[in-house]
Amino acid sequence: MLLVIDAGAGSLSPWRVALWAVLAVLLLAVLTPPRVSARPGLLVSRGVWGETSVRTDRLVAVCRSDGVARRLVLRDAEGGRVELDPRVLVDNPPLWRVVDEDARACLAGGLLLCGAAALRQLAVGVDRETARAVFRVSGLGPPLGVSPERVHDLPGGEP
Repeated sequence: MLLVIDAGAGSLSPWRVALWAVLAVLLLAVLTPPRVSARPGLLVSRGVWGETSVRTDRLVAVCRSDGVARRLVLRDAEGGRVELDPRVLVDNPPLWRVVDEDARACLAGGLLLCGAAALRQLAVGVDRETARAVFRVSGLGPPLGVSPERVHDLPGGEP
């Protein structure tokens, strides 16, 4: 659209076309989320620039960073590494279940050296969101977008 506006204004040149094309590719790369899939023993993240995978049945480390952009980094014994947003696992319980089962087996087998606390925190988050979704669907919880602390502000809410 900006290319059309630029052409209509009469200021379109080859270097401006190249600039708009580079900006469009960068915007696509930033806004396209990676696709994450899992099967027993493997987690794969496919992004614009390529694919990364980690053997979840050979996990040695799980690191969690709580900055502006929360990230979960999974590393396996073969050097595989996947970095993803923890919301992907929280929002997709079947995906989390596959990762959690393999991680528990690695922890029990002594292969997972660090990250048990991060996995427990993530499990609590998944359980909390699943319970909220069940209560919301059954009519027992607050509507979508209302925090549980603000229920008393709703009409008919408890004081």
